[in-house]
Amino acid sequence: MLRRSFANDSTRRRSRYANKTRRGLFPPHRREGSPRLRDKGLQTTTHVTINGRVEIRRRVYWAKGRPSVVPVDEWLGISTERYSPGVREMCCREASGEDFRKVAEDLKRVGQIEMTHETARQIVEREGYQALKAQQAGILGPDWTAADCWKVPGGPTTVITGADGVKVPLVTQAEKAKRRALRRKAGPKARRRRKRMRKGSDQAYKEFKILAYYDPGNKHQYAVGTSGDHNALGRLMRREGAKVGLDRADVRYSVSDGAPWIVGQYRRRLPMLEANVLDYYHLREHVIATSHVCWGEGTAQAKQWQEGMMEVALEEGPVRLVEELGDVRRAARSPIRRRSIEGLQNYVAERMEMLDYPRFRAKGYDIGSGPTEAFCKTLTARLKGPGMRWDKGNAEGMMALASVYSSGLWETYWQIRRTG
Repeated sequence: MLRRSFANDSTRRRSRYANKTRRGLFPPHRREGSPRLRDKGLQTTTHVTINGRVEIRRRVYWAKGRPSVVPVDEWLGISTERYSPGVREMCCREASGEDFRKVAEDLKRVGQIEMTHETARQIVEREGYQALKAQQAGILGPDWTAADCWKVPGGPTTVITGADGVKVPLVTQAEKAKRRALRRKAGPKARRRRKRMRKGSDQAYKEFKILAYYDPGNKHQYAVGTSGDHNALGRLMRREGAKVGLDRADVRYSVSDGAPWIVGQYRRRLPMLEANVLDYYHLREHVIATSHVCWGEGTAQAKQWQEGMMEVALEEGPVRLVEELGDVRRAARSPIRRRSIEGLQNYVAERMEMLDYPRFRAKGYDIGSGPTEAFCKTLTARLKGPGMRWDKGNAEGMMALASVYSSGLWETYWQIRRTG
């Protein structure tokens, strides 16, 4: 009898606990002034996970003038997504290098996850938007700061920044109009199946901006992008520079291709930079182009002149380089040669502060923008595939996903998505 009494007490305690935990679910808690929710009965839904499709029967509630309420969906975290974070991550991983039809095929073949290419596209584009939103809100950012960027423990910390522009193919408004006309011909049923089209671009290609922060050894790297103009890039410089603690670095400078809009934003938004360095290889490209005009492409004289001018730039600086170019221009008899040399001379004269290579090298500065150029390729590789065209917002989202992966924040982002 005593044993049975204990068993009954235990059963009653479990029952009271279960009722207490379910009190907010069945039925849902009613807020003051809101209509009373009515039981709509049990309904079935499915949720796709990396382990297969899960079927769930749960109770649905409704009230006049408001959408249905499904407490179990909210409790399980499936009220807004039909696909688990694991499935969505696999889609995004596959989509980083393949088109969406290939993504759907690979998921079915490798993971036994069945979905259409259109579903895969929607999942990836939504995640891109979420990644961009997390970056803009400050939820997602670099996992390192200036204090981590030293060559020798206890030595001076160094942070380098770079920026560039990349052309991205977009869907134009004219192409949108053609699609809309085809949809009208398909009839009202097809029109209902599709959402309203977004406004297309006025040009087939638009320049997206890339911004990078890194240390001299490239051990710590962080890159982001924007579809906005140079002012949007400037705001990005300021925001992301604060995240990495740029103002607390012992050494801080930029390396870029010398475009006026980039240098202008650096001077305005990041006045704490010690120097703005012109990428050595961009200068070399201009010198090579001039040598081809003056002495012919591939000739020994052109190559000798290229090496001589670059040696002057590295060893003696921009003032001496301008003087050398002036001597060559005065000695040239052909108007075409003179104009080409004069153009190079003006290019150097406009960037004298950025070309002080002897001083930069003495301080141990990098004079090449290799990491920034690499980020320009990796962040837009998926966007610039053969025959691809993008809506501006979707392209920016895809670039945000690529930046998350390239910056080593992939696991951090998906942890946020699982708990957020």
